[in-house]
Amino acid sequence: MRPYVRALAARKLPAEAVDLPRSGRSVVKAEKAVPTFIEKVPAGSIAGGHSYGGRVASMAATEVRYAALLLLSYPLHRPGHPEDLRTEHWPRIACPVLLLSGESDPFARVEMLRASIRLLPQAELVTFPGVGHGLLPVLDAAMDHIAAFVRKHRL
Repeated sequence: MRPYVRALAARKLPAEAVDLPRSGRSVVKAEKAVPTFIEKVPAGSIAGGHSYGGRVASMAATEVRYAALLLLSYPLHRPGHPEDLRTEHWPRIACPVLLLSGESDPFARVEMLRASIRLLPQAELVTFPGVGHGLLPVLDAAMDHIAAFVRKHRL
C-alpha cells in the first residue's frame, strides 16, 4: 500500500495503510479481519483497500457508515472460479463506491465486474486495459481518479 499512500499524499490527500491480521504467512478469512478494520477506520472516514483489503473494507462498510469506499483490484472471485462471486454483501453498502480494476485481472473478469456493479446502490467503475491484479502500472491515473472521487464525496 505504500506507493498508493505516497501517491495520495502527493495529491494532498492523507491516507494510512491498515495492517490486517495474518495467520503465519497468509491472510486470515476476510470475515475475521473486519473487526480489526472497523477498529482502525472510524465511521465517517473514506475507507478502502487493495484486493483482500478492499474485500475487508467492503464487508466493514455493511456495518459502519463510511463517507465513501475505494476498492482497488477488488477480488470479485478466485482466479479460475468466476462462479464464486464475492458480492453477497454489496447491496448493503450504503456509501458511494469507486472500483478501480485492471481489465486483465484474474481475480475479476471485467465483464462480470461490470455486471456486478449494479448490486451497489451508488458506484463508479474505472477499468484499465492491459492491467492485471494491481494498479501500480497505472498508479498516477488511478490516483487521479481516486483524488477526484474523494474530493467529490468528502464531507
